[in-house]
Amino acid sequence: MNTKLRLTVLSFLQFFIWGSWLITIGAYWFQTKQWSGAQFGAIFSTMGIASIFMPSLMGIVADKYVNAEKLYGVLHILGGLVLCAIPQVTDPGTFFWVILLNMIFYMPTLALSIAVSYSILKRQGLDVVKDYPPIRVWGTVGFIVAMWTVSLLGFEKSASQFYVAAGAAILLGIYSFTLPACPPQSASTSSQNLAEILGLKSFAILRDRKMLTFFLFALLLGAALQLTNAYGDTFLHDFDKSPAYQETLTVKYPAIIMSISQISETLFILAIPFFLRRFGIKQVMLFSMIAWVLRFGLFAYGNPGQGLWMIILSCIVYGMAFDFFNISGSLFVETQTQPSIRASAQGLFMMMTNGFGAVLGSSLSGLIIQHYFTDANGVKDWHSIWLTFAGYSLVIAVLFVFIFKHKHTTQPVEEATPANSLLSVEQA
Repeated sequence: MNTKLRLTVLSFLQFFIWGSWLITIGAYWFQTKQWSGAQFGAIFSTMGIASIFMPSLMGIVADKYVNAEKLYGVLHILGGLVLCAIPQVTDPGTFFWVILLNMIFYMPTLALSIAVSYSILKRQGLDVVKDYPPIRVWGTVGFIVAMWTVSLLGFEKSASQFYVAAGAAILLGIYSFTLPACPPQSASTSSQNLAEILGLKSFAILRDRKMLTFFLFALLLGAALQLTNAYGDTFLHDFDKSPAYQETLTVKYPAIIMSISQISETLFILAIPFFLRRFGIKQVMLFSMIAWVLRFGLFAYGNPGQGLWMIILSCIVYGMAFDFFNISGSLFVETQTQPSIRASAQGLFMMMTNGFGAVLGSSLSGLIIQHYFTDANGVKDWHSIWLTFAGYSLVIAVLFVFIFKHKHTTQPVEEATPANSLLSVEQA
């Protein structure tokens, strides 16, 4: 098996694990266990909590003490064992701690999968920029295949979805030990102190008003990202309470419908270069925010019958909503900071979106849904829920237009901007 194929298998399984339960856990929680919405919001916050500290800590371990591929394998095996325990949990409080433990093991593997792939490609003399994207796209394919597998097997409301994820995690963990060695690069980090390794010095760039504004919007958009991941599948499952929709494919296999969102992601990635050249980073990020408004608004008025087109269009719009902010946002960070702090600044961007933003969105949305949009019988007012989320996104978009100041230029930022205006730790 050649290097690219081996890394393709790694990427596929990495996201197959997540896709096996991330979108369908809501159906298991609400339809099968019938636990509360407030507690469910806390479940999705575990990803944010783990993202705040675990990737950095495991990065230190891989940089200084343990081969990255071995650490990667151990984390997946441990995560797989925890996933096997989830079906045995009988109360939401314990469920939170078990899921948090799983996320502590899983979230650092997202960064380690990139580190391992880059290391192996470079050692084989391959071009990371050219060769890694076609490998990474198979991760999205793995996520989609997992959603289809769980849906077609009838596991969307079942604890069996966690066994599917556990099997893939343990398989990937064992497979990782067969990969080429990725030894610690301690020489490159031995002179750094803990603050530098953790990227804490990157917080200094927040002293620049434009960067502070950008990162605050990254946090607010990170909150929006978790909403459809958490509630999209269970929203479609709730239509099975209506006889008019019980036999529709949308209600029988909602995860398959939701997978259109991931398919859309892969297509909108290809459109980003054109949009960036034509409109600039600020406009592209604004398009993302408008797409979030449409994503939630279309869900508010869609249904599995005559309104199915709105649900499908919402899933297509998701690709723009997700990609246009996350990818163009990372490019903004790349072009507005000095090379010496770009890696840690990217870490700060991820911390704001997948860390603090995810915790904010998951926790508050659960409380809001439980207290304002769930009746005494546990029935949710999905129309009002999605309109509230759409209104939240619209407010962010309007504020972004007036508060975030950035002029578009057709030249690369490093060329169009004097070198001394790029942010460094000292200048920020």
